[in-house]
Amino acid sequence: MQQLNFPKFSFRFKNSENKISIFDDIRKKFVILQPEEWVRQHCVQYLMIEKKYPKSLINIEKELTINNLKKRYDVVVFNPDGSIHLIVECKAPNISINQDTFDQIARYNLSLQATFLMVTNGINHYYCQMDFENERYTFLKDIPNYN
Repeated sequence: MQQLNFPKFSFRFKNSENKISIFDDIRKKFVILQPEEWVRQHCVQYLMIEKKYPKSLINIEKELTINNLKKRYDVVVFNPDGSIHLIVECKAPNISINQDTFDQIARYNLSLQATFLMVTNGINHYYCQMDFENERYTFLKDIPNYN
């Protein structure tokens, strides 16, 4: 798999029927290693190890309904009170991040109401903080550490 713009993390892999799987610490199971999954797993490790977010507050690939359409978010980090702190949209490294990507996460956030947004393809990372009062977001250099 491609080298990503994240610190180096160690992962568990297994090979079954000529398919490589990576162990997902959050879902507690092996999942088939696709380019987007490679980015997602690095992002989750980054959140837990570098940013100190507790594993218990992180959720991966859950379904949500937006305008009667079923969608799946990549990563969500909850606040201890159950509200949503952060949504992460992961793309494969070969997918460039553009306005469509931001529109997608913004649509998700209409129902999720996260304070922070992160969009990454493993190479480029973008971070935003929501300003719900003025209906806009501000780009940040990084997301805050868990406090």
